[in-house]
Amino acid sequence: MSAVWTYFKICVDDKSKAECKLCTGKVSRGGKESTSFNTSNLIKHLRTHHAQEYTEFAKANARPEQPTLTQVLEKRQKMSRENPRAVKITEALTHFIALDDQPLSVVENVGFRRLLSVLEPRYEIPSRPYITDIMLPKLFEDVKKHVHNLLQEVSALSFTTDIWTSSVSPMLLLSLTAQWIDEEFVRHQVTLHAKSFRGSHTSQTIAAAFDSMLQTWDIPKTSVHVVLWDNARNMIKAMSYAELPSLPCTAHTLQLVVHEGLLSQRSVADAVAVGRKIVGHFKHSALASSRLEDIQLQINQPVKRLQQDVQTRWNSTFYMVQSLIEQKRALGIFVSEYGLPDTLTAHQWTLLEKVISVLGPFEELTQKVGSSDATAADVIPAVTVLHRFLTRETDEDHGIKAMMGTLAAAVRTRFTDVEENPLNSIATLLDPRYKNRFFSSTTTAVNAKEMLKLELLRLPGEEDHDLNEPPSRKARSDQPTTSFDSMFDEIALAGISISGQSCGRF
Repeated sequence: MSAVWTYFKICVDDKSKAECKLCTGKVSRGGKESTSFNTSNLIKHLRTHHAQEYTEFAKANARPEQPTLTQVLEKRQKMSRENPRAVKITEALTHFIALDDQPLSVVENVGFRRLLSVLEPRYEIPSRPYITDIMLPKLFEDVKKHVHNLLQEVSALSFTTDIWTSSVSPMLLLSLTAQWIDEEFVRHQVTLHAKSFRGSHTSQTIAAAFDSMLQTWDIPKTSVHVVLWDNARNMIKAMSYAELPSLPCTAHTLQLVVHEGLLSQRSVADAVAVGRKIVGHFKHSALASSRLEDIQLQINQPVKRLQQDVQTRWNSTFYMVQSLIEQKRALGIFVSEYGLPDTLTAHQWTLLEKVISVLGPFEELTQKVGSSDATAADVIPAVTVLHRFLTRETDEDHGIKAMMGTLAAAVRTRFTDVEENPLNSIATLLDPRYKNRFFSSTTTAVNAKEMLKLELLRLPGEEDHDLNEPPSRKARSDQPTTSFDSMFDEIALAGISISGQSCGRF
């Protein structure tokens, strides 16, 4: 229907005429028969007698301007690489590859090229060499400049470093990651290096490489708050040669503690070895895996695969044993029907269940100290709670007391100097969740306060704080409480003194 009917309506007594809504005048519709009706007279009436309304009508019904031949050809031509829109699309494409870890070959994929051709037919997708040689280096320099500017505004930086092997190429890499807190107490993290590290990994070589990385980013050693490293001897000496404050990785230390505890008792080591052989059988046999899945479905158990462990990561052994225990019933049916290269005895099943109960807190602690929000303040309280857990005797400890004793001894040995390090002690004192309640003795707590006073002397004008204020372990009330958290609360909320008798000395 024509928009002109906004201003007219059909006469009820004579349908061959229309009445103007503006002036009530009657206008012929072009004839007496419906086949001859049109809106020409209505539009003419509107133009002659109602100029303003006609102007509105004309604008609303104006036909789009016919494009010229040049304009049509321009829409079909590819944009030049310097076209502002093409530049933005290419930058976005480069960010897509870098941020989402996409392969460089994505620009050659048929489906991806078809998608971009629909979104912007005029855009010419750059070649893979152009992305590799031009765009990615440009993006790297832009990000490097931005990060460099950020680092210049930071007065104290913490670092983590490690030497590791790439899974996609036969080379060793030395990585360096920086962390800091801004004025709004927001934590930032950025990886500065992941460079090839060839040659002998002596402490002098590592120290020289570390100095080189700091110089690349214009980071003075006075701005280095602490460097976190693993417990390798060459890394320990390297930090000493580089004259940088450092701390060992708590998660790596726990790895050493657990390995000593697991291997200390022959029966536990044998049970774990049998479990590893069972998991390996299903990993190497698709038929066995499918049969196990059928059994899981028959007994209404969730279909889950057994997890293979990696001996260099103790928590993977924890997960392996846990998966075996979860599938104990299904494995029992499988053995009765098909057999296995080795089986766990009833005693070994019981032993592994006890191992899981003992190593549960270690796994929980590893997750805590390895999380993105972990701090140096978490180490001393965690070690104190861990020692208390291992030295508490219960009826359920029968058969694994030797392992628990070795674990407790390993904790004392591996963390013997943890309270002597000012970084750990001061961080614990200043953390409102802990204060001085988690030190192993009154002496170590007093020494920690002296360390803090020395630091405060470097900050004139700072008021002293009440270091005996009752702690509050939970920073957020909506966080779920775990078994490990409950032992923290047991120490903190019960007001246990920091004497050697209460917390244990190590």
